Amino acid sequence: MGNDERELYSVGEVAELLGLHVRTVRNYVRDGRLKAVRIGKQYRISKEDFAALTGRPADATAPGPTPAPGHVEVSSIVQIDALGPDAAHRLSTYVTASTQSVRDTSDPLRVQTVYDKERTRMKIVILGGTAATADLLHMIDGLLGPDNDLFTSTANSTTSSGSTSTSTGRQGADRA
Repeated sequence: MGNDERELYSVGEVAELLGLHVRTVRNYVRDGRLKAVRIGKQYRISKEDFAALTGRPADATAPGPTPAPGHVEVSSIVQIDALGPDAAHRLSTYVTASTQSVRDTSDPLRVQTVYDKERTRMKIVILGGTAATADLLHMIDGLLGPDNDLFTSTANSTTSSGSTSTSTGRQGADRA
């Protein structure tokens, strides 16, 4: 009788399928989290009860894909200060479009952008593989570099009090 035809599982088999210790599965049974029938001195778990615990359909009892050994995931938060709303929208569009371009789909990047109008600050949260994250960070660095005009012009910027800034030397010192 193969695994696909099986109607009842032992505690050990459920533990192996879930990657848990046998004692943990027994505690699930005793606590009522996992329904089981006692046959002799052993518990047996039905395919339906196993599916109810895992949230999987009863016919999909095989464990899901597990990350390959040596799998690495990077999480990065990029904070960009003094960025206008139009520039933030353009940057968000660039970043989102680049993550949706054709890449290795086995490890896709997950990106979220947030813009705070009050603080004129943008945060970009990046989760994914090392190479794809490094590529995206390099692209962001290139977009925000001094040769790119993504930032609004500093000559026409206004200070927080609303007056136009005329001291460009002081602004340069603040940005450095």
